Amino acid sequence: MGSAPPPTCPEGAGSVADVMLFHSVCGLRPAVRDAAGRLRTAGHRVWTPDLYDGRTAGSVTEGMELAGTIGREVLLRRAVAAAAPHADAGLVYAGLSLGAALAQTVALADGAARGLLMLHGTADLPEEARVRDGLPVQLHVAEPDPFETEDWLGAWYLRMRRAGAEAEIHRYRGAGHLYTDPELPDWDAEAAARTWAVALDFLADPDAAGG
Repeated sequence: MGSAPPPTCPEGAGSVADVMLFHSVCGLRPAVRDAAGRLRTAGHRVWTPDLYDGRTAGSVTEGMELAGTIGREVLLRRAVAAAAPHADAGLVYAGLSLGAALAQTVALADGAARGLLMLHGTADLPEEARVRDGLPVQLHVAEPDPFETEDWLGAWYLRMRRAGAEAEIHRYRGAGHLYTDPELPDWDAEAAARTWAVALDFLADPDAAGG
């Protein structure tokens, strides 16, 4: 289910993150592989498990139907199973859309998590949730986003902070929901470039990026 082992970090590279990257609601599409390649080029180790067993969708609507067919509990079990062999290293959990929601859920249950990088999505956060004190969390979302409303994001941010995380939100006005996928109508080249620039800074030193 997981991808092939990632290449060794080039000699002389800076801080290296072990990144568990969960794909979007549309599945393990080329955009997700390209994102992983971008992170590997920066020297990070990245795993991209296929939670849909090879299936992909051509739109967010189709992807939601596919995710519903598989079921959230099954997807979460697959995400946990994919992360388990690498968790001792101290993972940065990352995800896009549905994958961001899964990354959040898994990261909050992993006391060894180094950080949480979320693009295009969040998950509900129980009032009693707790994380490693100061866990760096970075969220990138469109503005507006039909799935991530202003009220929801405000509540999500406050709950993250109460849970002990150092959370920050980056908004991209005018971008579509899945704006980092160039094969979807939501694509926004400028927003995607800005997102990855900020995300790479975050991965270079997650502990310095929160707040």
